[in-house]
Amino acid sequence: MPIAHVRGVNLNYEVLGSAGPWVALSPGGRRGLDNVKSLAQHVADAGCRVLIHDRRNCGLSDIAIGADVSEYEVWAEDLYDLLSQLKALPTVVGGGSSGCRLSVLFALKYPRAVRALLLWRVTGGPFAAARLTENYYGKYIRAAREGGMAAVCELDHFKERIEARPANRATLMAMDPNSFIAAMERWRGQFAKGAELPIIGASEKDLNSIKVPTCIIPGNDKTHNHAIAETAHRMIAGSELYDLFPGDLDVRRLSQARAGQGGVITTDEGWAIPGVGNIVRNMNVTLEGNPVTANSLVNQVGLVEAK
Repeated sequence: MPIAHVRGVNLNYEVLGSAGPWVALSPGGRRGLDNVKSLAQHVADAGCRVLIHDRRNCGLSDIAIGADVSEYEVWAEDLYDLLSQLKALPTVVGGGSSGCRLSVLFALKYPRAVRALLLWRVTGGPFAAARLTENYYGKYIRAAREGGMAAVCELDHFKERIEARPANRATLMAMDPNSFIAAMERWRGQFAKGAELPIIGASEKDLNSIKVPTCIIPGNDKTHNHAIAETAHRMIAGSELYDLFPGDLDVRRLSQARAGQGGVITTDEGWAIPGVGNIVRNMNVTLEGNPVTANSLVNQVGLVEAK
């Protein structure tokens, strides 16, 4: 796969499709690009060029800990630079969970670079903020305090990064534990503030400012619940909400993959967008021609309702 030098780090990426409108899709968590590749291929098969990439600290891309802004804001800035290098702007941006946060931040920072948003598994609320601050930051802070960077290297995510790319161990071991802890604490604090926001990473004012066509698909677990997605839907004027899996399950995070049925394309994360390739392709036709009106979005882009 190609490597791009983006804002001081090397990012692993892949473009699927050779012609058509550009789309950028991102998975949840700190997962690698393979976790959204099957979905991206469906979009490419529908006539689009789809960028997927390993965000910094993910997959085969470089490890770089220490930015002043939130981790998902760093990812949004990286994506903009990468898309600029590929001459792929403006683009449709989409993602699930942390990929959703990246997409929203991208739209807020670079509104003229976005044609539309595809958001699934929107994250928010005190439960999600507490659970994810621990998963993303808290356990690594404790490890660094108790055992230095060697202990960090043995924990799940970074251990996997070392297995995928052995040179990452030297990168991590070269970091000063105190600097690593300070960076992780800063990111943890920024993330924890999301408990007070409508969705993690964006205020009501932020969401009100989004003017591009937006499709929102709720999650149905305690981390990605319907109420959060419905809040985002209310606050993003003209957005369309498609409830594929009504009702919330009493589980922290739904990880069981679902088989695609009835034209529903299932992502590797276990979440689906119905006919997403046609959504994006037809969005492009509309956007290249007459402006999309919010109320006609569902008809214009050919979304299929799940029963």
